[in-house]
Amino acid sequence: REEQHGKIFGYYKELFFTPQIDDSFRMERYGQTLETPIGVAAGPHTQLSQNIVLAWLFGARYLELKTVQTLDEIEVAKPCIDMTDEGYNCEWSQELKLQQSFDEYLNAWIIIHVLRDEFGWGKPENPGFIFNMSIGYDLKGILNANFQEYFELMNNCDSQLNQKLESISDIYPNVNNINIPSQLSDNITLSTMHGCPPDEIEKIGKYLIEERKLHTAIKLNPTLLGAEKLRQILNTDLKFDDIIVPDEAFEHDLKYIDAIVLIKNLQKSAENNNVDFGLKLTNTLEVINSRHILPKQETTNYMSGRALHPISVNLVTQLQTDFNGQLDISFSAGANAFNVTNILACNIKPVTTCTDVLKPGGYGRLKQYLNNIQKEFSSAGVKNIDEFIINLGGKTDVALSGLRNLQKYAQEVVKNPTYQNQFTGFESIKTGRALTQFNCIKAPCIGNCATDQHIPEYIYHTAKGDFDKAFEVIMETNPLPGITGAVCDQLCALKCTHSNYDNPLLIRDIKRYATEYGSKEFAKQKALSNNVKIAIIGGGPAGLSAAYFLALAGCKVEIFEAKGSLGGMVSEAIPKFRLSEKALKGDIDRILKLGVKIHYNSRIDKSKFKQLHVQFDYIYVSAGAQKNKKLHIEGEGLNNVIEPVEFLSKVKHNQKVSLGNRVAIIGGGNTAMDAARTAKPLSVKMVK
Repeated sequence: REEQHGKIFGYYKELFFTPQIDDSFRMERYGQTLETPIGVAAGPHTQLSQNIVLAWLFGARYLELKTVQTLDEIEVAKPCIDMTDEGYNCEWSQELKLQQSFDEYLNAWIIIHVLRDEFGWGKPENPGFIFNMSIGYDLKGILNANFQEYFELMNNCDSQLNQKLESISDIYPNVNNINIPSQLSDNITLSTMHGCPPDEIEKIGKYLIEERKLHTAIKLNPTLLGAEKLRQILNTDLKFDDIIVPDEAFEHDLKYIDAIVLIKNLQKSAENNNVDFGLKLTNTLEVINSRHILPKQETTNYMSGRALHPISVNLVTQLQTDFNGQLDISFSAGANAFNVTNILACNIKPVTTCTDVLKPGGYGRLKQYLNNIQKEFSSAGVKNIDEFIINLGGKTDVALSGLRNLQKYAQEVVKNPTYQNQFTGFESIKTGRALTQFNCIKAPCIGNCATDQHIPEYIYHTAKGDFDKAFEVIMETNPLPGITGAVCDQLCALKCTHSNYDNPLLIRDIKRYATEYGSKEFAKQKALSNNVKIAIIGGGPAGLSAAYFLALAGCKVEIFEAKGSLGGMVSEAIPKFRLSEKALKGDIDRILKLGVKIHYNSRIDKSKFKQLHVQFDYIYVSAGAQKNKKLHIEGEGLNNVIEPVEFLSKVKHNQKVSLGNRVAIIGGGNTAMDAARTAKPLSVKMVK
C-alpha cells in the first residue's frame, strides 16, 4: 500500500537522497567509497532495521550501529532521553540482546541492498555505504562467548543471510541475482565508558586491531580538554552556567597526556597489521542531573548536541595540532545542517549525527545537510571535498589546509551566538495544552493563535496553489484576513514546528498572499433569516467580526459606530505603509455585502443604550480599548508630550502636526515603530 503512494515507512520517495555518479561529496573510508560524507552516530535511532534503512534513504552513508555489549539484559531508566535543546540521556547500552541486535542489522543490510537494486542506485560492486560496529566496554566482556559469536556473525553470516534471502524470494524474486556480501562490517568504533582506564582502552584497541584485524576507531570523551578549558568554554564563553560538570568526570576519565600515548601506540599497531586507525569525537559529556526532566535517581546525565559542539571542536583542534593534522577523525558532537560544511572544511569526516535526528523531522533533516553541502561547494566552485578544504585553507596539502581551517573555526565557534545559552532559535514549541493517552495531536500554531485558525490547512492549500480553498479555510475563523495578514503579531509563529529545522514559517505573509489571490470571487452562503435582531456597539475589528458571523447565521445586524468610518483603531492609527486602504476596504466590504447595516457618527450614551434594549433582541458591546497606557511620571502631561495613537490618527487624517527638530520615542513595540516611521519625515533628528 505504501508503495502505491510512493512511500517507505511513511516517508515519500521524493524526499530521499538519490546518489549520482558525479556527486561532489563522495569520500573514501576503510578502502570503500561513501556516497556522502554524512551518517548517523550510534544511538537509539540505529538500533532497529527500519530506522537504519530510513537513515540510509535520506543520505546517511556511514551508519554507526547501536552500541552493543556483553551485558545485554539491563533495566533502562525511563524516560532516558531529553532532546528539548542540547541533548541529555541516561548512560545505557542496547535494549536488545546481542543476537537480536545482529538480526536487526542483517535485516537492514538486506533491505538496503534490495532497495539499491529496485531503484537502480549505484553499481552492484560498490555499495556506497558502510556499517560501522560500535561496542563497549571492557576486554573481559568482549571475550565472552556471546560477544565472540556476534563478531563472527558480523564478519561472515552466510548461513543466516541465505535463510533470509530464501524467505523473501517470493516477495522480491530478483533478490537471488543481487550480490549481497555475507560480511556486514570490517570496521569498529570502541565507545569507551566514562571512567574507563587508559590501559583497558589500549588493550581493547589492540585486540580489535591485532586479533580481529578490524579497522578501528576509539571514541574519546570531551573531558580530555581539561577542567579549566572545558568549563571556560561551556560556562563562560557559551554562558551555560546552569550546566555543572562534576570534578569526578575529569578525575576518572582518560587524561590528555595518556591519550597521546594511547593514540601513538594504536597507530603503530594498526600500521603493523595493515588496518586503519582513527578517532571518533566525541562521547557525551557527564553533567549533574540538575534539570530533573530525566529520573531523579540518575544523579548524572550525559550531554550532547549544541552546547557540546564548541567543546569538541576545540578538543579536535588540540589533537590535530599535536599530530600536524594527520589524524583520521570522524565527528558527531552537535553536528547539524548548518555546521556540517564547517566540519568538512576542517578535514574532519565523516560527520555523523544523533541528537539532531532525535528531534522532530528525524531522518528527514539529513536532506538539508546534503543540500547545504552542495550549495557551499557550488558557491566555492569546487568539485570534491578535498578541493573544498584546500580552497578555504589556502594550502596545497589537504591535511595542512584542514588544520588551518580547524584552528580558525575553533576560535570562531566559541563566539558564535548560535551555540550560546541566550540563543533563542530553539525555543520549545510545546504549548500548555495537556496531552492525554487518548488525545489527538493539535498543531501548536493553532493553539497559540488568538482565533484558533486552521493554519496548517490553509498553508497546505496555498502551497498547492489552491488559493480559493486556502482563503475559504481562513474565513472559517477569521473574517478580517486583509487586516491580520498585514498587522497581526503572529503568535502562531512562536510555536511553528518548522523552528525545529531552522526558522518559523512566515505564517502572516502566507495568509496575506492567500487573501490577495483567493478572495476575488469569495462569497459565503448565508443561513436563512431567523428574525433575531442584534445591535453591535463599535465598528472596530471585534464588532466587524461579530457582525460577520452573526449575519452568516441569519441574524439582522446593525452596527453603531461613533466615528465616520469603520475599522476602529485599525483604520484610525495604523499607518498606510503597514496596512493598505485596499486590504482594509476588502475586509469591510465582504461584511457589508452580507446585509449588515451601519450607523455612522452614532455615539451610544445612556439614553440611546436604553433605546437599543427596546429595539433589539441582543446587544454586543465592542467599544474597544481606546486609552493609552500612562507612564505615571512627572512631565507626561506637558504640551509637547503626544500620545502615539492620537499622533498617528492626526497624521493619517492629514491634520497638521508640529514636531520641532528633535523627537524622542518612548518604547520599542509596534506602536512605537509606527510612530517613529511616521515622525521621521516630519522631523530633523530623532532619538528612540
